[in-house]
Amino acid sequence: MQGMAAVRGWWSMCVVVALALTYLSSVSADAESVKQPLVFTVASNETEGYLRYLRSAAHYGLVVKPLGLGKPWRGGDMKSVGGGYKINLLREALKPFRDDEDRLILFTDSYDVLFLAPWEKILQKFRSFNASIVFGAEGFCWPDESLKSSYPPLEGRGMRFLNSGLFMGYADKLYKLLKRPVKDKEDDQLYYTKGYLDAELRTELGMKLDHMAALFQNLNGVEEQVALSLVTTESEPTLTNTEYNTKPAIVHGNGPSKLTLNNYANYLAGAFVDGVCKVVEENRQKLDDEAKLPLVTMALFIEKLTPFLEEWFSRIAQLNYPADRLDVLVHSSVAYHDATVKTFLAQQEGRYRSLKAIDHEDDYKEAAARTFATKHCEQRGCDYLFVVDSEGHLDDSNVLRALIEANRNVISPVLTRPEKVWSNFWGALSNQGFYARSSDYMDIVGRKLLGLWNVPFVSIVYLIKRRILPDISYELQETDPDMAMCWHFRSKGIFMHVINMEQYGHLVDTEYFDTARTHPDFYQLFNNQHDWEQRYLSPEYRPQLESSFVPQQPCPDVYWLAIGTERFCDDLREIVETFGQWSDGTNNDQRLQGGYEAVPTRDIHMNQVGLEQVWLKFLQLYVRPLQEKVFTGYFHDPPRSLMNFVVRYRPDEQPSLRPHHDSSTYTINIALNNAGTDYEGGGCRFLRYNCSVTDTRKGWLLMHPGRLTHFHEGLLTVKGTRYIMISFIDP
Repeated sequence: MQGMAAVRGWWSMCVVVALALTYLSSVSADAESVKQPLVFTVASNETEGYLRYLRSAAHYGLVVKPLGLGKPWRGGDMKSVGGGYKINLLREALKPFRDDEDRLILFTDSYDVLFLAPWEKILQKFRSFNASIVFGAEGFCWPDESLKSSYPPLEGRGMRFLNSGLFMGYADKLYKLLKRPVKDKEDDQLYYTKGYLDAELRTELGMKLDHMAALFQNLNGVEEQVALSLVTTESEPTLTNTEYNTKPAIVHGNGPSKLTLNNYANYLAGAFVDGVCKVVEENRQKLDDEAKLPLVTMALFIEKLTPFLEEWFSRIAQLNYPADRLDVLVHSSVAYHDATVKTFLAQQEGRYRSLKAIDHEDDYKEAAARTFATKHCEQRGCDYLFVVDSEGHLDDSNVLRALIEANRNVISPVLTRPEKVWSNFWGALSNQGFYARSSDYMDIVGRKLLGLWNVPFVSIVYLIKRRILPDISYELQETDPDMAMCWHFRSKGIFMHVINMEQYGHLVDTEYFDTARTHPDFYQLFNNQHDWEQRYLSPEYRPQLESSFVPQQPCPDVYWLAIGTERFCDDLREIVETFGQWSDGTNNDQRLQGGYEAVPTRDIHMNQVGLEQVWLKFLQLYVRPLQEKVFTGYFHDPPRSLMNFVVRYRPDEQPSLRPHHDSSTYTINIALNNAGTDYEGGGCRFLRYNCSVTDTRKGWLLMHPGRLTHFHEGLLTVKGTRYIMISFIDP
C-alpha cells in the first residue's frame, strides 16, 4: 500500500497545481469565460487508468470532479450493458447548476480517456458545432442495433452513432436531458441514444454528434484511421484522425480499443516531450536506506532445457541487493539441470533471508509452481514478487533496484536476444490475442527510444507489487501461464510496463539445445553467440585486435595468440574423449577422400562429433581477424578448412609426429591442456629456423604458414597426454 500512497500523494500534488492555474486567460470576456467550466467523470477506484487520466488533465490545466470515488460501483458489470449509475451521479451533481444557461459542463469516462488539449482549445472546438450539447460519435450502433434506422441521415462523411463516453454542453440543457429516470444497472449509452433520437428533444436541446472527431475521438473500430505522430512541429507528439484530417482534443479507448489507447498514452499529454520520455521520471521511489529496502521474493523458474544456465545463476547471485531482504524460490521442471540447481543451492545456502526449491520430483506443473510463488511471497510478507525465467540473463546487477525505483505495479526490463529483435514483451496484440508488432516496437528493442512503456504482454523477467498478487491467475484454458497472467492483468485494468533506460540483460535462445551431446553449450555458437563468447572466448582475445597490440613471435612468422578459455579447452577435450573413436595413427584413414593420410596422427575430426559448422564459424569470427592482423595483406572470408581435428599424443600411443608441411595457407594449433602439468615434453619444432615452441599455453594458438616455409615436427611427449586442436586453413 506504500507504493499506492506515494502515487496518490503525487496525483494530489498535480491536482493542487492544476487548481492554481487560470483556465480562461485566452478566452474573450463573455459569459462563458466568467463562469468556470465543470469537468465531471465517474470513477469508483483509483485505478492506473484513472490516475493516467488525471495526469493528462493536470498537464493541460484541467481540474476534474470525480463522482462516486471510493463508493461501491452500482452500475452493473459493464461487460454488456450497464452504467445507469453514472447518469444518476451526474444528475445529482448538476442540480446546483440546473438553471445555469452559461455554465459549460464536460463529462468524460476516466479509466480509458486521455485529454489532448487545454480548455481554450476544447472550447474553441465545441463552439464550432454551434450546438448546446455535443456527443462523441462512433461507427457502431450499440447496445441496440435495431435503432440504426432511427438515426438522422448522415450529411457527408463521418461516424453516425452516439457514444456516451464523451459529451459536453450547457448545464441547463444537460440537466433537462437527464430528467428521465434510469435504474443504476440500465445502460447509459442506450439512455442518451434514446434522448438524441427523440427529434423534438434533439431540436429543443440543440444536440449534435461529433461525426468527424473534431473534438471527441472514440477509437473503437477506427484505430487504423487514427495516427500518432512522434515527429511534429510541436514539442509533443500529436494524434490525428487521418480520415477527416482532424485533431481531437479528447480520446476515448472505448470497447476493445483500450490497448491502442494504452500505446498512444505512452507519448501523449506530456508523456513524451522533445523526444524524451517524461513519465519514467515521475512517481519514482527512492531507495535511500539499505536496511529498509523492500522485501522481495525472487522466484527463479527453469521450465525448459536452457543453455548457459550456470551463467544465469551466477548473475542472479551477483545482483546488487541485500541478501537478507531476498527470499529466493527455485522451481525446476527439467531433470537435466538438477546438478546445476543443486550446485547453486549449496553455494547460496544460508546467504538469503530464505532459500527454497521445488523441483520436477515435487510434481508441480508450471502454472501451479508460479501460483505457489505468489502465495510464498505473501506468506513471507514480501513487498514485491520478482520473477526470473532461465531464458533471461540479468547482466546489470542493479536491475532489481531500477525496477523498484520505477514504482509501477507490473514492470519488466526490456531484454532481447543479442543482435535480434526477439524480446520479452509484445508491443501490441492481434485480434486473436497473440503477438503483433506495434509501430514503436523496433525503436524500443533497438533502444532508439528510451523510456517507460505500457504494453499488453510481458514475460521472462518482471517485478510485481504484492498488493496486486491476488489479481494474478496463471490458469487460462488453452494458453501458457505467461499469457494467462497478462490476460488477467488486462481484464482487470492493471497496466504492464517495460523499461529500457539501461541495457539490463539479454535473452538466450533455447530452441536448438541438444542435451544428447556432451557439453551441448559448446554447440551454441550460432544460436547464442554472446553467451558462447562469455564462456569460451579468452578475455585476452579482443585486446589483441587493437592497432597498438604487438603479438608474441616465438619463431619467425610463428605467432602466439590467446583464443580460448580454460572451459573452452576442457569442454572440447571432453567432447572428443567421450566420443572416443580415435584414429589408429596409420596411413589408412577412411574418413578422408581417397582413404590415405600421408602424415597420420591419433585424432578425431570435428565432423565426427557434429562440430564442423560450429568450428568453421569459429574460424571466421575469431581466427580470421587475428590472421589479418599478423599476416597483413592476406584476406579470405570465410576461411576454408577441410581438416579440423583434435590430436592426442601420449608415450604409449603416438608420442610425436615426423617432419612435414601442412596442406594449408596457414595453420592454427591450439593447446588444449597444460604443459608440465598434464604432460611433459611435446611442442613444435620448425626445422628451417631450428626454433622450437615447447611450453605451450592452454587456450593459446600458434599460427604459422603451412606450405613451403614452415617445415615442422611434433616433439616427443614423454609423460601424460597432450591434446591440441588443429586446423589447416585455406588449403
